[in-house]
Amino acid sequence: MEFLQEVGVFLAEALIIVAAILIVVIGVTAVGQRRRGGDEGYIEVRRLNDKYTAFRDAIRSVTEYPEERKARLKVEKQAAKEEEKQVKARLKGKSSELAEGESSDTKSRLFVLYFDGDMRASAVDALREEISALLPDVGEGDEVLLCLESPGGLVHAYGLAASQLKRLRNAGVTLTIAVDKVAASGGYMMACIADRIIAAPFAVIGSIGVLAQIPNFHRLLKKNDVDFELLTAGKYKRTMTMLGENTEADRKKFIEDLEDTFELFKEFVKDHRPVVDIESVATGEIWYGQRALEKQLIDEISTSDDYIQTRLLDGDVLEVRYVPKKSWQEKLGMAAEGSIDRVFTKLWQQAASRYLP
Repeated sequence: MEFLQEVGVFLAEALIIVAAILIVVIGVTAVGQRRRGGDEGYIEVRRLNDKYTAFRDAIRSVTEYPEERKARLKVEKQAAKEEEKQVKARLKGKSSELAEGESSDTKSRLFVLYFDGDMRASAVDALREEISALLPDVGEGDEVLLCLESPGGLVHAYGLAASQLKRLRNAGVTLTIAVDKVAASGGYMMACIADRIIAAPFAVIGSIGVLAQIPNFHRLLKKNDVDFELLTAGKYKRTMTMLGENTEADRKKFIEDLEDTFELFKEFVKDHRPVVDIESVATGEIWYGQRALEKQLIDEISTSDDYIQTRLLDGDVLEVRYVPKKSWQEKLGMAAEGSIDRVFTKLWQQAASRYLP
């Protein structure tokens, strides 16, 4: 009986604490929502040079002798001063240099974007905002690296994603695409836009083809005496259907549409990557990185990490992400979930300490 009473007290405490947390979270979220007004999202930029420098310093703090560290820091400090002087000198003489038609000695920048594709290419919403933010600022010598991962999906969705990348090419921006895991079907449609494609040795590349799968429940409905009527205006407004009876004419037209989409896909790849023998690779097959290189579907075997680190010495490497605005319901749900998890974990630990040896 005493045990049951303590369990009841335990649950009551948990409910009271959770209710209090929810009230506070709702209040804070409502205030924040009023302050932010109609914000739709924002662009977040991170300098990856600083990230990798911090990693390197963490390793050196353990592996270096104090004397080595002191000498290295002295050299780096002097180098930083020299670089600062050069930057100031360039800025001071920039206007006169440009007036004389001379190019300014500025380091190139690498902008790093990410695309994690699903069936609907949902990441295109962020990609279009990132590209819109970059285009007014990219200059001569700058480059965009897109870290692309996608097994493909809906034709129109990946067509839009590829069109967003085409905006960069049309603006004269050098575009490199890195595939660490997979760029197949619609994913490869995006990749072939690039000036250069790099891929990991076992990244999945290709799958240039089109497929469609449609279940049909007509016989099940007929067996249960359920009539299904589909009314259309226009000979081909609807061909294959899930609930009605499909005819050979329906199937023929549907296959014709698939073949036309396939031809468009092949023409798209051929136009943007003419080095590829399109007829030999447009079979729906996939190839791992090394084999894809032999087929000229990619240009180099490498990973995105290798590519980024080789560019750190050339200039700034900037990671660009669009962060969408979350609704107050989403924020509340995330905050409540985390709070409830912490509360129950703490209370469970307290209860377990009482009854477990």
